[in-house]
Amino acid sequence: MNAAYVSLLRKWMAPVLIGLALTATQGCLSSGGGGSRSAPAYEIPAMPLANEMVTGEPIAEANPTPPSGAGTEPPGQSQPPLADSLRPLPDQRIALVGVNVAGAEFTGDALPGVAGTHYFFPPRHYFAKWRDRGVRSIRFPVKWERLQPSQFAELDPVYAGLIDTMLQQADQYGMEVLLDVHNYGRYYGGVIGRDVPFAAYRDLTRKIAQRWRNAPGLYGYDIMNEPYGSADQYWPEAAQAGIDGIRSYDVARPIFIEGAHYASASRWPSYSDALRNLEDPYDNLVFSAHLYLDPDTSGSYKEAPSDSFDTMIGVRRLTPFVEWLKRYGKRGHIGEFGVPGDDPRWLEAMDNVLAYLQDNCIPMHYWAAGTHWGSYKLSIEPNSDGSDKPQWAVLNKYIGQGNCTRYGPLR
Repeated sequence: MNAAYVSLLRKWMAPVLIGLALTATQGCLSSGGGGSRSAPAYEIPAMPLANEMVTGEPIAEANPTPPSGAGTEPPGQSQPPLADSLRPLPDQRIALVGVNVAGAEFTGDALPGVAGTHYFFPPRHYFAKWRDRGVRSIRFPVKWERLQPSQFAELDPVYAGLIDTMLQQADQYGMEVLLDVHNYGRYYGGVIGRDVPFAAYRDLTRKIAQRWRNAPGLYGYDIMNEPYGSADQYWPEAAQAGIDGIRSYDVARPIFIEGAHYASASRWPSYSDALRNLEDPYDNLVFSAHLYLDPDTSGSYKEAPSDSFDTMIGVRRLTPFVEWLKRYGKRGHIGEFGVPGDDPRWLEAMDNVLAYLQDNCIPMHYWAAGTHWGSYKLSIEPNSDGSDKPQWAVLNKYIGQGNCTRYGPLR
């Protein structure tokens, strides 16, 4: 950290408000939680520091020298003042249960696609029904290729405008949104760090923070959903580039870092241990894993539970991730978790998972809500007659519970 940066921190950290208020989670293209699964009809695809810069001068980047293979960034990109304060949650407690609202990332083989045909944003009053059920935290997946159609380009005005509207609607109904780049460590199929320069990814996250750093409905940034396969080896360096991009414009909001190998909770120590070395000058990272309970951990749930099914399987699969967090003093989150509602054993296992997460003050976003899932077995959208899906009864037990004022795990 250079002397100018240290001086800047000393000068401006005095008025910083520390308010731990995190909120935040799959069903992804080919796997969630560490397996392989095929997509359904649509692509399925798992505190804050408040700072006010008044000089108008850009902040020095935490990692100003691009990593090897990063390429070069277009000249003349200045960095304006950093984000204003993020409002605290009314009761200073973190929301332990949120939902994924999917749709804007659907149909990844139709790019850019047409809104309302290939991908879907929530209708105007959509968030009202979740507010009325006590939900206040939303994870919202978006597609990089739609948001930024070419490397280093400006954000697409149509897709970015739809995100603007979504955030305004979320704020209208008291929601806070975790914006999720739902791209698996890839861009147009090319792996970040191998086929796509790290600098291009950093440019994306810079532009995301630049546009939405003051959006009242924005809670934080989930900078990449489920890196997997050949993207795994590049992910730690790519994640640092993503962090640096966000921090160029927003020092206030938390950054969520998913693990490699589909963000698998059970395999986190094996695939994601290097992430503990990531650096954030504002010390506001949250590590995010995904969890599914079927045999291959993919979230496809092709078969009913076997006769020997252990309803504590979710807790067992979570334990390696939680123990890793405790060992290194990190904060955790489950970005995606879901089960079918057609067998009571799935629901019992779900209950056990939520109890374990609550005991450890680890928030979770259920996968998934959204208006265009059809008959998708993990969906918690109410039925056409207004009745609830079976999973909702379990989730509802934990809405507003926990009395956690910071992200765990608790030691």
